[in-house]
Amino acid sequence: MTDSARVQDVLRQLDAGLEEALDRLMAFLTIPSISTDPAHAGDVRRAADWLADELTGLGFQAQVHDTPGHPMVVARSQPGDARPLLFYGHYDVQPVDPLELWDRPPFESAIEETPAGRVIRARGASDDKGQLMTFVEAFRAWKAVHGTLPSDLILLFEGEEESGSPSLRPFLEAHADSLRASLAMICDTGLYADGRPAITTQLRGLVGQEVVVRGADRDLHSGSFGGLAANPIMVLAQALAALKNDQGRVTLPGFYDGVQDLTPELARDWQALDFDAAGFLDRVGLSQPVGEVGRTPLEMVWNRPTAEINGIAGGYAGDGFKTVLPAEARAKVSFRLTGQQDPEKVRAAFQDHVRSFVPTDCKVEFHDHGTSPASVMDISDPAFGLAKDALTEEWGRDAAFIGAGGSIPIAGDFKQILGMDSMLVGFGRDDDRIHSPNEKYDVESFAKGARSWARILSALR
Repeated sequence: MTDSARVQDVLRQLDAGLEEALDRLMAFLTIPSISTDPAHAGDVRRAADWLADELTGLGFQAQVHDTPGHPMVVARSQPGDARPLLFYGHYDVQPVDPLELWDRPPFESAIEETPAGRVIRARGASDDKGQLMTFVEAFRAWKAVHGTLPSDLILLFEGEEESGSPSLRPFLEAHADSLRASLAMICDTGLYADGRPAITTQLRGLVGQEVVVRGADRDLHSGSFGGLAANPIMVLAQALAALKNDQGRVTLPGFYDGVQDLTPELARDWQALDFDAAGFLDRVGLSQPVGEVGRTPLEMVWNRPTAEINGIAGGYAGDGFKTVLPAEARAKVSFRLTGQQDPEKVRAAFQDHVRSFVPTDCKVEFHDHGTSPASVMDISDPAFGLAKDALTEEWGRDAAFIGAGGSIPIAGDFKQILGMDSMLVGFGRDDDRIHSPNEKYDVESFAKGARSWARILSALR
């Protein structure tokens, strides 16, 4: 029970040790573990060693594993008869450019007073060092109270998430037997927009595709060749325009195979979130929702697949005017996937669609970019209901099961390689400025995040 004396003692320990926990986080944040910059490879390693030392000091069996890229930190508590759980986070951070837009040096971590309360200011404060340390501080308090760590825990902390995780899948495949648990806990998410606690239970997948259409062997004068010669931009524009009908549905044959409607329970829960689509769009200078007719705004961003044109290039677009038929045109297109959609079938259907518009004396080529299936968690697992209750108790607001419009590939990797679902619980906020200058993490998010994990641990033991 989350209100047992056992968890209450842990919560009191967390409250009493908050300032010391903040000091530890401040030290961690000073390490510039930028995984995309080879100049910081030593700093990434130093962050891995820092974590391993902290976890070893708590009683975990911790090890830094070398990979072809940056290290993985793996730690284990003693085996027992509890449900095995794997906790995942990443300790690498984004680059800090543009540096001149920071109000203070990005790796000189500090606690700042703001009108909304105290915040932790540094690169990585929210994404993901501050969130990762909510795990660690919950475990620390648990041991301080009970004299031992919770049993059957596996911790996997990655150093390449911000650079595309090139070593992660091979590492999971090579260590599958030792990493497999009954459920993965992922902390790289946030609170719902209005600040209520949330468990992300589904993530959209992704297919990225670049297409190039080539016509004549040079740009042509439109006065001499216009109306007679094929225009690659026109060909490509026609193919792209035909991707959707006037109801906002994607026209590719078989595209909706595997797409699943919301359950009545989730539809009711999402309706209760009172999502303000107009207000959401107003923040980016828009006002009118568009998309698939007959679907709610939250369905469209969380539970429906999409086809989007991300960029088009070709011909002359500089100053002045140049009347040419371009020799080539190119576009980048992405599809967000839901349910059981097959990424490779979607890619093949798109390529066939484009080919059907290309004249015989033009050529088309495709370049693949990114593929991942959607992730849908089995919330009939009692752990999800118990965690939801624990979050509700801690935050004093009804926790919600929500979706995410983007992709978190690690959740799919855990499902495909280790055969386990993931529970995505994080405490970031929309204004944390992750990936931007002046990143921050609320002290409240850090403190209540650690308390939340203590409650969830107690509920699942």
